[in-house]
Amino acid sequence: TIIIGEEEREPEENMKSWLKDDYENLKNKLSKLEGKAEFGIQIFWDIKIISERIIDTDKEIKKLSDEIKTKSKGLAYMYKQKLENILKKEIEKETDRYFKDFYDRVKSCVDEIKVDRTKKEEEKPMLMNLSCLLAKEKSKTLGGELDKIDQMPEFSVRFTGPWPPYSFV
Repeated sequence: TIIIGEEEREPEENMKSWLKDDYENLKNKLSKLEGKAEFGIQIFWDIKIISERIIDTDKEIKKLSDEIKTKSKGLAYMYKQKLENILKKEIEKETDRYFKDFYDRVKSCVDEIKVDRTKKEEEKPMLMNLSCLLAKEKSKTLGGELDKIDQMPEFSVRFTGPWPPYSFV
């Protein structure tokens, strides 16, 4: 917020005037945050494990993967390109499915949620990056839900906080 004052008044008077004029608005915003904190959630996934599972469970993809082993070098290259394209599309579907599932699971435990940009990580790509506002005493419930996700072999979770609710002011 930028407070634009009047030149004939001292800065302190401008501040007092602004606080008086915006008192109700500020009070409402602060009461929304009372007793709450921000928590960060980052969920990473292992694309290799996801890809292997897709190959093992999708009959068409498995057949194509097996055929590559029997083809000549040039033909195998073309089949591999085809397999990579199909796999890429399937991974995109899995990305959407897991994002929606995990988002809904987190949303049920928090008061407010913001989706932040994912960051590039060297080892495992980040599936989601969230900032969550919730009462501090609810963090164990959220932590329990995140533990369930973290126990899945293809996912890992980074759960941080409590932090001041910077993302929600």
